[in-house]
Amino acid sequence: MKFVDEATITVEAGKGGNGCMSFRREKYIPKGGPDGGDGGDGGSIILLADESLNTLVDFRFTRRYNAANGQGGMSRNCTGAKGEDLVLKVPVGTTVIDTDTDEVLADLTKVGQEAKVAQGGFHGLGNTRFKSSVNRAPRQHTKGSLGETRNLKLELKVLADVGLLGLPNAGKSTFVRAVSAATPKVANYPFTTLVPSLGVVRTERHRSFVVADIPGIIEGAAEGAGLGIRFLRHLARNRILLHLVDLAPWDDISPAEAAAIAVSELNLFSPTLAEQPRWLVLNKVDMVPEDELEERCQAVIDALGWEGPVYRIAAISKQGTDVLVRDIQIHLDARQEAIIENPELLEQEAEVRATIDAEARERIEQLRAIQHRRKEDDLDDDFDDDDYDVEVEWVRE
Repeated sequence: MKFVDEATITVEAGKGGNGCMSFRREKYIPKGGPDGGDGGDGGSIILLADESLNTLVDFRFTRRYNAANGQGGMSRNCTGAKGEDLVLKVPVGTTVIDTDTDEVLADLTKVGQEAKVAQGGFHGLGNTRFKSSVNRAPRQHTKGSLGETRNLKLELKVLADVGLLGLPNAGKSTFVRAVSAATPKVANYPFTTLVPSLGVVRTERHRSFVVADIPGIIEGAAEGAGLGIRFLRHLARNRILLHLVDLAPWDDISPAEAAAIAVSELNLFSPTLAEQPRWLVLNKVDMVPEDELEERCQAVIDALGWEGPVYRIAAISKQGTDVLVRDIQIHLDARQEAIIENPELLEQEAEVRATIDAEARERIEQLRAIQHRRKEDDLDDDFDDDDYDVEVEWVRE
C-alpha cells in the first residue's frame, strides 16, 4: 500500500425518480381517478472519517463515484424507492475542497464525522398530486431532478499534537523511536524518511500525546528541491512544533546555518505556520566535544534570534528526552484546560489552521506550476506526481 495524501475525484449524486401518470382501472370502474405515485429521491454522496484508513491511495485508482438513482413512481399510488446513499470512507484528518469554487466543504477531524458533499436529486411527482375539484383526471406529472455533481480535492493532514521540523538526518525519526513505541526507519543517510509517521508518547497511564515525523526539508525546498515541501502541510494541525537541529551534521553545513535554512523554508511555505509555537531542540549533544558544545548551541540560538524554550538531547541514547516529553505533556494539558474554560480559543485555533491550509495550498500550486514549466522545458521529462509514491511507513503504537 502506498502513502498518498492528496487525490482529486468527481462525485455525482443519484437522480430523483420520475413521477408516474396512471389511472385506476378495475372491473366495473371504467373511469377511476388518478393513482400515479411519486418517484424516490436520489442517493447522496457522504464522506465518513474512518480511523482504520491512513492514506488516500484508493482514490488514485477510482476517480469517479456515482450514487444510486431513485426509483420511478408506480400505479396504485406506490412511491418509488429512494436511491441508496453512497458512503465513501476517508482517513481522519481529510479536508474536502470543491475545486470549481475553491470552497472548503468539510474538515473531517474526528472519528465517525460525516459530510454530505453531493445532494441527491428530488423525486418527481405523480399525477395524483395534481388532482383538484376542477381537474378530475390530471395528466401532469414531473420528472425527478438531477443529483449534484462536484469535482472534489481531498487533502490529508496527519493528526498529531507535536510535529517535528528539521533538515534530513537531524534525528527526527530517532527521536520518535526514543519517546514512543513507533519504529520508523533510521539510517545514516539523508531522506531516510520518505513519508510521515506517527508515534504515541505515553507519559502516564492515561496521559499521552501524538508526535508526527515528516521528511526533512532542504534549502530550496520551496522551489521544489527535496521531499519535505510536499509534507509540510501535515504540520498545520500540530499544537507544538519541535525544531530539531543536528549539532554534528553529516555535511559541511554548520548547525546554525541548518537551523536558519529550516526556518527560512518554513516561512516561504506558510508565514502563519512559522509563527506558531515552536520549541528548539538541539540534538546529538553526545557527538560534540565538550569544549565545543556550548559554542555550537549558542551559535544556533544567536542565528535564530531565539527566545523560546531550548532543550539539549541525544535522541539515540534518550539523554534529555524525559524532561522534554514531560514539558510537552504539561503544555498540552494546560492548553486543553484553557480551551475548556474558554471555548473561543478553539475557534481561534480553527481560523489559524484554515489560514495555514490556504497558504499551503497556494504554495503547493505554485510549486506544481514550477514543475510543470520544467517539464515543458524538457528538464525533467519523466516527472510525474506519482514518482514520489513510496511504500507506506505509517506507524502507530
